[in-house]
Amino acid sequence: MLASATKIDDLISKASKEQDFAQTAVFMAKAAESSERYDEMCKWVVALVNARLAEKKDLTEEQRNLLSVGYKHVVGYRRSSYRCFQHGEHKENDLIKSYKEVVKGEVMKICMEVLDVLQKKLIPNVQELAKAAEGSETESKHQESCIFYLKMVGDYYRYLAEVDSEAENAKNAEKYYVQGSDLAEKFLPSTHPIRLGLSLNLSVCYYEILKNQKKACELAKKAFDQAIAQLDALDEKYFQILLVLPHHLPPIY
Repeated sequence: MLASATKIDDLISKASKEQDFAQTAVFMAKAAESSERYDEMCKWVVALVNARLAEKKDLTEEQRNLLSVGYKHVVGYRRSSYRCFQHGEHKENDLIKSYKEVVKGEVMKICMEVLDVLQKKLIPNVQELAKAAEGSETESKHQESCIFYLKMVGDYYRYLAEVDSEAENAKNAEKYYVQGSDLAEKFLPSTHPIRLGLSLNLSVCYYEILKNQKKACELAKKAFDQAIAQLDALDEKYFQILLVLPHHLPPIY
């Protein structure tokens, strides 16, 4: 595994010297995705992030989605493993407990890696770009990216909170979701898929992590009602997100 990782690092280092590295990185990230080699997909995307920031540029929508998809798969099956160990029939077995700690460590390492990329690189960069473009149409595009990244930060603090009871993780998840929501209300229509996804994930955070079922349901209902009011503007492929909002939580509101 280490030899394979080293070879990928060598490939990335060699490719990064090419003039069209961004195009190459996207191509290779997609190749890794199609072959379900998600750890390597993330390596290509992180290298792409560094290259874009060196040019004082943000990621494109396609590149943002590659970042999100790659890490979602890398952390996703480990989260599933952790849940199995939490509720399985052998959860009190000492070996299973030790195994669960191994998986917990993997989840935390991945989450911290993503958070480092988002909080130290992508968010400061896009905030600077948005400030420079204040009042223009370009500002809105940069703010959309910022909302996307804030949502991801909230997601990965939520994943940390699932495996680590440290209260700061739950607080940070709420903090970044709320920051993203405030920006979304200002810059995105209520039917925008990023805004809808953000509302859904924040409501899940309130329900599952912060144990505030009432607030979770109120938030989901508010997002649903606002989007329904502008239903004609909703792209058909995102309609499914809207349908999920009022039904993924018990109707206690």
